[in-house]
Amino acid sequence: MVVPLPSPEDEERARPTAAQAQAVAVGLASGAAPPAGLTGLQRVLLEATIAALTDHPIDLSGYTPITPDELGELLRRRNLAFRTRCIQLMLLAALVLRPLPREVPAKVQRYAAALGVDESMVEVAQEFARGTLGLAAIDFERNGYTHDWGHDERQELHTSHALAKAWDFAVADPDLAARWAALEGLPEGTLGRSVWQMYAARGFVYPGLPGSAPPLLAQHDWVHVLADYGTTVECELEVFALIARANDDMHGFSLLAMVVSLFETGYLRSGAGLFEYDMGHLSHAPCAGRAMAERVADAMARGAWCRDEETGDASVDFLRIDWFGLADMPIEDARARFGLRPRSDRALWAGSVTPWETGGISPFQLDAGRALAGRMGRTYDSFGATPLVVPRP
Repeated sequence: MVVPLPSPEDEERARPTAAQAQAVAVGLASGAAPPAGLTGLQRVLLEATIAALTDHPIDLSGYTPITPDELGELLRRRNLAFRTRCIQLMLLAALVLRPLPREVPAKVQRYAAALGVDESMVEVAQEFARGTLGLAAIDFERNGYTHDWGHDERQELHTSHALAKAWDFAVADPDLAARWAALEGLPEGTLGRSVWQMYAARGFVYPGLPGSAPPLLAQHDWVHVLADYGTTVECELEVFALIARANDDMHGFSLLAMVVSLFETGYLRSGAGLFEYDMGHLSHAPCAGRAMAERVADAMARGAWCRDEETGDASVDFLRIDWFGLADMPIEDARARFGLRPRSDRALWAGSVTPWETGGISPFQLDAGRALAGRMGRTYDSFGATPLVVPRP
């Protein structure tokens, strides 16, 4: 039975109490668990994310499952956005399962129906479970973040011509490439200069040139610098967790679902026009996934607290920001503009790193940066970044 949405007078707007957070966590675990029960990764992911978002510790050891109707009663006074976020967290925990039993997305759908939530990524999860991965990839594009992409959406990307698809490349756009190259001339400590340093250290190609990322995907490179995240696959999970949660358009969740499906389960073979799948980056991390769960959870919490202090908008779509308009801003001022909190102590304990330190760059990126410097006749500078060397067992 669908639990109706509350009236404006009855709506509960306060942050969850400790008891409420624990009860909701049990509800989300109930929906995400496979027949054999929550996996270790699912448990640490739900405990970490709900704790980070509510500031209350969560313990899912020995929990007693609840039904969709019982979860609906728990959330009776919560609005549609709150309910949708809950289903998205439930779905996130389901999407780390490989294999993904058919029963799980079907169960998530029942919980969503009880809450009156229509989350398009549930259908994608059902296709993953059926093994129709090609159809799932199509539905990511059709129902996800870029569902409303228009041919004329290029203002923030500064492309010289319209892009037919959101993740299209712009490999013959010298004006766009020149705009990116000009970031080198900005003062030290500015957002734009730091983005240029990140590109130079890793041999990244400017949008507008052959071998570059799609302009829309390149938007997220600014977030690596703004939010102080390195450029390894693990750091990509953090960046997209922050981007997805900062955006109050619920379609933004598909960006986090995408990177999890690329970099944990491999259900997606490619995404965002450039990424290729590389499995196990949540579950194979230290502490049986606990470390990456803490990093992703903290990134989501940082995103949740973001707001545009200039416009007063509590929703920030970091992929649609005109970053060149902010390029000459000192980094700390840019962080203040979006209310971006520092990374938590738990995230730092778990190994979250900046682009400028050990672990913030991959060996491949380091080699590419050295090769680029050689071609340009420059002395190579990684600006402090070195790959993390993991001892052999």
